[in-house]
Amino acid sequence: MSSVKVVDVTKTYELGRTSVPALRGVSLDVEPGEFMAVAGPSGSGKSTLLNVMGCLDHPSSGQVFIQGQDVLSLDDDALSDLRSRKIGFIFQTFNLIPVLSALENVEFPLLFRGGNHGGRERARRALLEVGLEGFSRHRPDELSGGQRQRVAVARALVTDPVIVLADEPTANLDSKTGEAIIDLMLEINRRDGTTFIFSTHDPQVMVHARRVVRLHDGRLEQP
Repeated sequence: MSSVKVVDVTKTYELGRTSVPALRGVSLDVEPGEFMAVAGPSGSGKSTLLNVMGCLDHPSSGQVFIQGQDVLSLDDDALSDLRSRKIGFIFQTFNLIPVLSALENVEFPLLFRGGNHGGRERARRALLEVGLEGFSRHRPDELSGGQRQRVAVARALVTDPVIVLADEPTANLDSKTGEAIIDLMLEINRRDGTTFIFSTHDPQVMVHARRVVRLHDGRLEQP
């Protein structure tokens, strides 16, 4: 069973009287445990594709499956539950909450589950895994760019997702720190079998992917 499968997906944004096509009939099958890059220039549709795969955005047409589940058949509550249980997100702008500590940022996704989820201890373990156990009380503005991205990785992993989607995870980092982030993701992928799908336009990042698919003007380029 595929981790993620999209079938003939289109996405068009309506901006006033203008229609802007972002995806034009994309079909893609991602197997469990893949470490895959979606490559292409800015404006090619990479972020839109990841948002559709992660159920953050609805396609205009087509089908999306997560572990065989047709996500477009789910209501909003079921969709939110699926995202919280199966999908982790890493954003290029980190998207950390400024007033929360690193530990609280990592714990935050677990708060939506309710009940006794052991969130604080799980968040501590996640920070330890990304090498930030000594920075749990630091707020985002007290961390370097690389440290903030590691917090974002820990936040994505704390829910034990089967799929992690990373949108340009190295875009705001220097090359050495970006390499370290990709190496961390690779290590987790090898150890736990977590499926990683990341977007990038950086050739130095693409070399780490086991599979690269390329988007151009909203269409997949044929190999």
